[in-house]
Amino acid sequence: MEEIYKRYSQVVYHFLYVKCGNPELAEDLMQETFLRALEAIESYDESCKISTWLCQIAKHLLYQYWEKNNKARLQELEETQEVDLKASDDTEQKVMLRLELMDVWDRLQKLPSDMRQVMELRAISDMSYKEIGEMLGKSENWARVTFYRGKMILVKEAVWKK
Repeated sequence: MEEIYKRYSQVVYHFLYVKCGNPELAEDLMQETFLRALEAIESYDESCKISTWLCQIAKHLLYQYWEKNNKARLQELEETQEVDLKASDDTEQKVMLRLELMDVWDRLQKLPSDMRQVMELRAISDMSYKEIGEMLGKSENWARVTFYRGKMILVKEAVWKK
C-alpha cells in the first residue's frame, strides 16, 4: 500500500483540490481516501485503473463531507446576510429576506436527490456543469439540464405559493 500511496497520492490530492478548491480539505480527504482504500483493498477487482478506484473513493468522501457541511454552509450564508441586513434599518426587509431564504432551502430539500445535489453543487459550491457531471458520473449536458429543470421546479413552486 505504501507504493500505491507514493505513486497515486498526488493524483488523488489534485483530483480533490480541483473539486473543492481547498488545499487543507483536499489533503485531509486524500489521507482518508488511502485509509479507506487500505481497509477495502480486497474489494479492488482490477476492473479499472487503481487511480480511478482511488478517485472514486475520494469523490464519495467529498460527497459525504459536503452532505455533512451543507447545513453549515447555509448557516454561513445566513450569517453573511445577517451582516448585510444589520447595515439596513429596515426590519421588514430583514424578515422577508430570512423567510425567503428558508423557503428556498425547504423547497430545495424536496427535490429528487440527483437534482438537489446538482443544485447544491452549482449554487453553494460554485462548481461548473462539467465538474458536476464528472463528479456524478454523468455528462456536462446532463448536469446543465438537471440544474435548469430544478430551477424551473423551484420557480414554479414559488409562483404557486404567491
